[in-house]
Amino acid sequence: MDRLKKSLEKNEIIIVDTTLRDGEQTAGVVFSNQEKIRIAKMLDEIGVQQIEVGVPVMGGNEKAVIKKIAAQGLGLSLMAWNRANINDIIQSLDCGVDAVAISISTSDIHIKHKLRSTREQVLKNMVKATEFAKKHGVYISVNAEDSSRTDFEFLVKFALAAKEAGADRLRYCDTVGILEPFKTYEIISKLIERTGMDIEMHTHNDFGMATATSLAGVRAGARFVGVTVNGLGERAGNAALEEVTMALKYILNKDHNIKTQMFRELSEYVARASGRILPPGKAIVGDNMFRHESGIHADGVIKYPGTYEVFNPEDVGLERQIVIGKHSGSKAIMLKFKEYGISLNEDEATELLPMVRRATVEMKRPLFDKELVYIYEDYMHKKYEKGIEFSSMSTEEPI
Repeated sequence: MDRLKKSLEKNEIIIVDTTLRDGEQTAGVVFSNQEKIRIAKMLDEIGVQQIEVGVPVMGGNEKAVIKKIAAQGLGLSLMAWNRANINDIIQSLDCGVDAVAISISTSDIHIKHKLRSTREQVLKNMVKATEFAKKHGVYISVNAEDSSRTDFEFLVKFALAAKEAGADRLRYCDTVGILEPFKTYEIISKLIERTGMDIEMHTHNDFGMATATSLAGVRAGARFVGVTVNGLGERAGNAALEEVTMALKYILNKDHNIKTQMFRELSEYVARASGRILPPGKAIVGDNMFRHESGIHADGVIKYPGTYEVFNPEDVGLERQIVIGKHSGSKAIMLKFKEYGISLNEDEATELLPMVRRATVEMKRPLFDKELVYIYEDYMHKKYEKGIEFSSMSTEEPI
């Protein structure tokens, strides 16, 4: 909790990671208890201010592991997820968490078809649960599920009722991922103006805009951003921790004191634990982020990395790679062979280039180091044979 308080005092953007809750709700994903503890420790180590640890009312292993995480003495705030139900909150308090999320649907489509209730009953249940949690001294986030499809005036009424009941912030949930950045900015600006509440952006990626809408919310004044490692989450997932934090730093120039150098290690661990492959083209942490093949790109990066890289590979725990493939140029080949201790001149690199490109087309992939060396050896052998042939021809006696 101390880290959260310090970030609030410094007016920093606060990262709320929900990998252990919303991330595990990805269809087919189950974390073991040890994996949950390890992920919580890694998130603590990189400096995340708050994590959602799970849903205590599920009982069994879920409640047991939340208690174990709470006993680790971590520096971040631990939030448990609850319905707007006093019994849920009792289960959370029993786990030793310092924060609770109280979640209830606010859109008419959810109220009618999911809750089969009324707006008035939604407000009554939320207020009752919030007042109960406040009496127990925990930090409170009131979550308006399906905020982006909620009537705006009712959302304002809901937020003000939550604030009066003792809520510390409102979680604005784009539950089905229908927001776009311009609309997000407009809504969040008005919501803050009307309520004066701290807002958390909780966005989903159904239309591929979860990171963009999160950033738009921050531009509008939201101080909290909900994320998951690798963008895990239901359907198309949530806004990704690594994408949001790097975009905040390099696009919005907002620091958050997150140790991004651990991102690749964290992403790989969560990928294995969740049984989800980390795609090579994954933004920020994928293998291809700093792999360069195209001749023009590789030449630019060799001369000055900033030509095609916004940040250094070390910033996220990766390494730069020059890949030799169909689109490589002579400069990349010269650099690659320098790694092997072989100095090629421009003529040699230019002569090798067609051989390299032919091989990559035949194999439909970039070349491994040994394959490049074999091509070089063949080239040198042919060059040597031509040299002997030319030498023998030049010494022949004229007829």
